[in-house]
Amino acid sequence: MSVPVPAVRPVKPTNGTPAPARTPQAAVTTPTTHAGIKRGRVACAHKCVIYGPGGVGKTELASLANGNVLFIDLEDGSKFLDVARVDPAPQTFADLLGAVRMASDSPDVDVIVVDSFTKAEELAIAHTLVTVKHEKGHAVDSIEGYGFGKGYVHVFETFLMLLQALDAAARRGKHIIGIAHDCTANVPNPAGEDWIRYEPRLQSPPSGKGSIRHRVKEWCDHLFYVGFDTHVSKDGKASGCGTRTIYPTELPTHWAKSRLLSEVIEYQRGDASLWQALFNQ
Repeated sequence: MSVPVPAVRPVKPTNGTPAPARTPQAAVTTPTTHAGIKRGRVACAHKCVIYGPGGVGKTELASLANGNVLFIDLEDGSKFLDVARVDPAPQTFADLLGAVRMASDSPDVDVIVVDSFTKAEELAIAHTLVTVKHEKGHAVDSIEGYGFGKGYVHVFETFLMLLQALDAAARRGKHIIGIAHDCTANVPNPAGEDWIRYEPRLQSPPSGKGSIRHRVKEWCDHLFYVGFDTHVSKDGKASGCGTRTIYPTELPTHWAKSRLLSEVIEYQRGDASLWQALFNQ
């Protein structure tokens, strides 16, 4: 049902000559585009995050991804691998954003690896301290200097610029792999005793505000935990057995998720089974 539009009376100018009547604008603007319905899987690039303990092979695993892989190596973790990398390596957060945009524009790059997100967060902190002043107008020399947890929010907003740049690269068809170190976190359990689990070593204040860790988990399509396998004897002693496993789903021991994979994958040096299972679907 159309909405009646009241008539607009002519406005009489001061000189006594009646002004022409104004045509009223339509009550509803005609849309320029029309929404539709589309069904089926959408071809898109994958956004992946790999995390785990040092020496487990995260960088090597990323280097085995399908296609032309380009490393944005912030920690020299790829120096013993025969891979393409941005040279020189970014030294500032602005450099990092520029490297991502360069890789996004390159037709010779299929996969962008940021090694690591943990180091990228450190660059984000330094960038924040230089570019964001205290609300009273003076500079600060530490995140705590902003007061009341505000510094963590500022760093969170800075780090979002990296995720947005990687989103833009993904929209251009570039697969994204972010590498992160691990840490242990306490997990509150309303149903019983609390426990600890492995999570990416990224900012996550107790207040929950400005948690880069949670935002990255939400942002990525796949969060893979890579861990050394251990054997626990009957007397409770643990020992390593030399093997490693990639976990695509969450367990009480670690964070993980995948939009496509659900089975654990045994990882051996030079084994690209993860990427074959992921990219060939």
